[in-house]
Amino acid sequence: MTQMKITAISVYQVDLPLREGRYNWSGGNFMEVFDSTVVAVETDAGITGYAECCPLGSAYLPSYAKGVRAGLAEIGPKLIGHDPTDLWPLNHHMDAVLRGHPYVKAPIDIACWDILGKVAGLPVYKLLGGAEQQKIALYRAISQEDSAVMAEKIAGYRAEGYTKFQLKVGGDPNDDIRRIRACRKILADTDILVADANTGWTKADAARVVNAVADLDVYIEQPCMSYEESVSIRRRTSLPFVLDENIGTVGDLVKGISEDAFDVINLKISKVGGLTKARQMRDLCVASGIPMTIEDTWGGDIVTASIAHLARSTPQKFCFTATDFNSYVTVSIADGAPKRENGFMTASDAPGLGIEPNWDVLGKPVQVIA
Repeated sequence: MTQMKITAISVYQVDLPLREGRYNWSGGNFMEVFDSTVVAVETDAGITGYAECCPLGSAYLPSYAKGVRAGLAEIGPKLIGHDPTDLWPLNHHMDAVLRGHPYVKAPIDIACWDILGKVAGLPVYKLLGGAEQQKIALYRAISQEDSAVMAEKIAGYRAEGYTKFQLKVGGDPNDDIRRIRACRKILADTDILVADANTGWTKADAARVVNAVADLDVYIEQPCMSYEESVSIRRRTSLPFVLDENIGTVGDLVKGISEDAFDVINLKISKVGGLTKARQMRDLCVASGIPMTIEDTWGGDIVTASIAHLARSTPQKFCFTATDFNSYVTVSIADGAPKRENGFMTASDAPGLGIEPNWDVLGKPVQVIA
């Protein structure tokens, strides 16, 4: 087989306004319009792969929207001539020429999975292990507001078919206790509620909150900034426990599993560097009996497609939930992306990611690397 080569990388920028107008989380942080980057990796075989990366601002993880494009300008020229279907060698090369910055490498990696699927004539979920589930259960993130407003939003989304909800807390502990209680009260016994502090509590505040809601059926997610602080809270509560921000590498995951630091993790594709490394961590979680929320930091149609393919190839009992980010925003950037139906979505059966960018929306590239 003749080796395929990357010949060019085109980079596009698109704004994704929120349907709800504003998204609030811990620390007074908020977003109204997301700055997303779409990447097209072109090859000498005439096959192009697409991907998207959309950080949640600059105050959530060590990533930011302009950093994606700056990083691509740095790393892109060093990828020309490499075979996009040799995914691990490509990842090793990216790690060698740019230390860290996994969110920069993620769209390159994902676009190469899209290429591999098109070459093979198979959807990406087949290449990631095959169809472990047909329908992927979704959660809805509920922006941090007054407890009554949050409960009202949950009621509205329940009517649309959602049964899993992630409540944004991590503010004043008194307010957060009210938020958790008000939202749990309106849910059915079978519904899932996750109280996500996004690192916003001190250890003292987190201890107070978990004690105050100990009688409720609720998951506690990422209460404090550091792994050590969060694990300290884990040891003080019998409530099921989720880690997110502190789990970014295979090493973090191995340590957490060995120390019984969580019951569930959030596996964000761009946070770990793309589908190649996300699959590695997914498989380790499955082998270790750890369910995952499979998602990303944010995004539109192409991010949602990537999530759907990884989730569809994950055994249902280990896919705690997933996210349809394209339903949160007002702009569609690609055809063929997953669409939510009664709280579920699925991945396309078309080759690759199964999407085609909407060029009228994306416009002209802001960078072309060749």
